[in-house]
Amino acid sequence: MKKLSFLTRTSLLLGFFFTLDKVLAFARSIIIARTFHLSFELDAFNVANNLPDLLFALISGGALAMAFIPVLSSTLTINGRQAAWDLFSRVANLAFIVTASAAVIIAIFSEQIVKAQIGIAPGFDSQKQSLIADLMRLNLIATLIFSISGLVMASLQANQHFLFPALAPILYNVGQIFGALVLAPRFGVHGLVYGVIIGSVLHLAIQIPALIKYQFRWTPSIKIDPAVVEALKVVGPRLLTMFMIQLMFIARDNFASRLSQVGAISSLTYGWMIMQVPETLLGTAIATALLPTLSELAARGDWAGFRLTIEKALRILIALTLPAAAIISAGIHPLVRAAFGFDDTGTNLLTWTTRVYMLTLCGYAIQEIAARSFYARKEAWYPFFGVAVRMAIYIPAALTALTMFRSIGAPAIAFAELSLTVEAALLFFWLGRKMHKPLRVDGAMLKGLAAALFGGGPAYVLATMLPGGAVLTAIIGMIVGTVIALAIVRQEVRLLFNL
Repeated sequence: MKKLSFLTRTSLLLGFFFTLDKVLAFARSIIIARTFHLSFELDAFNVANNLPDLLFALISGGALAMAFIPVLSSTLTINGRQAAWDLFSRVANLAFIVTASAAVIIAIFSEQIVKAQIGIAPGFDSQKQSLIADLMRLNLIATLIFSISGLVMASLQANQHFLFPALAPILYNVGQIFGALVLAPRFGVHGLVYGVIIGSVLHLAIQIPALIKYQFRWTPSIKIDPAVVEALKVVGPRLLTMFMIQLMFIARDNFASRLSQVGAISSLTYGWMIMQVPETLLGTAIATALLPTLSELAARGDWAGFRLTIEKALRILIALTLPAAAIISAGIHPLVRAAFGFDDTGTNLLTWTTRVYMLTLCGYAIQEIAARSFYARKEAWYPFFGVAVRMAIYIPAALTALTMFRSIGAPAIAFAELSLTVEAALLFFWLGRKMHKPLRVDGAMLKGLAAALFGGGPAYVLATMLPGGAVLTAIIGMIVGTVIALAIVRQEVRLLFNL
């Protein structure tokens, strides 16, 4: 019971800080959007992040962190904290060396990478491609810093410390807001990248006090011993998994650059970001809190507790994300117009792109639990196979959107992201097979769909028909819809406080 109470407290703590992070992220995005509008400069900034993000996801935080936490948790439990810090140091040293080497290669060949037909932005002219290459080189500086900071987050979470890792993204956004408000007016779009670099420094700096608290000792070594080999066995498949995920983001922007639709890339970026707000507050917060506990349960062989924990999380996420997607979709249009200040064409483009992405919200949230369940079991190949299936669906679907539904533009490409729902369902089917029994959600799907219908319907009617300003009526409609939806899924809401 104490462990479940800890999970609830941790999930709520992460949810609070993730909310604050998303508020700042929206403030940053709105400032940038109002400064650059749906323009090439904004598209260039967004597309220039792709390859540095790929490098970060593979070598630094994204790939290593999720796979590294179970290994560190096991080392902490069996060999103690100093052995865990020694393992962390050697893996971090390797990650930094590989990241730096890859960054140098990318910086040298950045123009060729941008211009290649299978590259970052083949649809733009040479002048625009040169700007993207320049911005990409600058972004690599932040990637080098994140190569350490991302692993620090994983190490602190393995120590069951979540506060400073949760604060780190907030300070990252602070740095970017400084870049947008102070540096962009002077340096143009380059000022945005300077803000990214400042934010990455703050992201690392805020976590240093926690390292001191947990008696961090750095080992200047890259020795490959059995502990590092064990870590790499889990991390290797995770690297391939993240590589394929990031390839889909690169492919998305590659396809969007061929649409001849101004703002297509930015609308996909912002639409995905808006969908990620409820996904982060629910899916990421709960899954992040769950991973160390699932790792401990797996290490002890407590498969009954492992299964019960997953089933509770699934019920909560399914019941909450389905109505959240419907209610947000119902009221999003006037909020997008008010927040981003786009013209009617830009507002409609972003609204419909966001609504399509909202169809993937439930899949994203439960996929976070599914993937972490396998990493907790140190069975990292299953998430790789799942994302391979997803990619096999995504690429043909996106190409079909580009060729047959070109007039629709960015929203048509966003539809291809529904491939993730297939991945999530497949992962849980495999997980049920591994546990010799299908995972049960006890009617959460039906409740979630009912809450989406009876919450989203009134939200849309009130948002569009209630007298008054569009923003006010949208907010009222969403509040009423939320109250109705929560009444329907009240059991799952109570379960959240007893996770």
